[in-house]
Amino acid sequence: MKINGKSWRTIWLREDGCSLGVIDQRKLPHDFCFSIINSFEEAAESIRCMMVRGAPLIGVTGAYGLMLALQKDPSDESLDNAYKILISARPTAVNLSWALKRVRKQVEKLPLEKRAETAKSEAKSIAEEDVLMCEQIGNHGFSILQQIAQNRSDKERLKPLNVLTHCNAGWLAAVDWGTALAPIYKAHHAGIKLHVWVDETRPRNQGANLTAYELACEGVPHTVVVDNAGGHLMQHGFVDVVIVGSDRTTRKGDLCNKIGTYLKALAAYENSIPFYAALPTSTIDWSIADGLNEIPIEIRSESEVLQVEGQLKDGQIASVRLCPLSSKGFNPAFDVTPGKLITGLITEKGVSRATESGLKELYRK
Repeated sequence: MKINGKSWRTIWLREDGCSLGVIDQRKLPHDFCFSIINSFEEAAESIRCMMVRGAPLIGVTGAYGLMLALQKDPSDESLDNAYKILISARPTAVNLSWALKRVRKQVEKLPLEKRAETAKSEAKSIAEEDVLMCEQIGNHGFSILQQIAQNRSDKERLKPLNVLTHCNAGWLAAVDWGTALAPIYKAHHAGIKLHVWVDETRPRNQGANLTAYELACEGVPHTVVVDNAGGHLMQHGFVDVVIVGSDRTTRKGDLCNKIGTYLKALAAYENSIPFYAALPTSTIDWSIADGLNEIPIEIRSESEVLQVEGQLKDGQIASVRLCPLSSKGFNPAFDVTPGKLITGLITEKGVSRATESGLKELYRK
C-alpha cells in the first residue's frame, strides 16, 4: 500500500540482515517515520508499547525477534529466554504465539550454527505468507462487497456503498493489504463507489489515527465518527455492511477483537445488517472453543482512558488529562463477539460460517 505515492510495508529486514525497520505507528497520523530494531528485547518492547500493533504484524515482529536473538546467541538458553519474553509482550492476539512456535519448531533440533539462518528464512516466509493471505482475504471480501452493491435497488446504487469498520485492521496492522480493509481497497481499485464510516476507537484512537490515515493515503472516501455513533447510523440506514478484524477467533467462530466490536455486532444483528470479520489462518485458535471464558483479555494502563494524545498548535505531540485527578480508569483492550452474531468469517481460503463446522469444512478443503 502507499504513503505519499510510495509503496511501503510495515516491517522489513534491513540490508545488513541483522536488524529490522518498522513504521512507528505511535506517531501517526501526524508524523510518518520509522525505527530500527536491533535486538529481540527491542522487538518485544516495540510490541508492548504498540510501535507495531495489529495481530498479523505482531506475529511477524515476534518471528523476526527470535531471529535477532539467535543471531547473537544460538544456544538453547537464549532461545528459551527470547521466546518467553516475546510471547509475554501482549497476551491476547494468538498470531504472536503462533509465529513464535513456528520458528521455534524449525530451529530447536538444529545444530547451533544453523539456527539463526533458519530462523531468518522462516520469519521471512511468515511475512511473505501474511501478505498473500491478506490479499486473498481482500479478494474474497471484495466478492461480498460486489454482491451487496449489485443487490441494491436502482435508487440505492446511485449512492456509495457504506461500510463501517472498527479499530484498525488495514495494512498497518499487517505487513501489507491488511484484513478488514483489504476488501475495501480491492473494491475501491475496481471502481466500486463506496464510503467508510471509521470508528474513532477509544482509548488509543486507532480508527481516527490509523484507519483514517490509510484511507486518506489511498483516496478512499471516509468519515470519522465517535464509537457510540454506529448504532444510530445503522438504525437510520446509513450502513450497508460492517467489516472488522480479529485478534483471536475460536474454533467455534467466537471473535475476539478491539473493545467495542461486540456492541457493533449487536447493533448490526438488531438492524439486519451483515457483520463480517476478516482474518488469516494465523488468527484462528483451534485449541479454544468458548471465546468468552477462554480468551485472555489484555488489561492496559488506565492512563490511556484518563488522558488523550494529540498534536498541539506548535506541532508537538502531547497528552492531556480528561478526567478528575481522583478518578480511576479501567481499560480492557478487547471484547468477545459470539459467533451467532457474525454473518461470516472472511479468510484467505474463502468465507466461512462462524461455527465450528463451518471453519472445519473450509479448512478441510
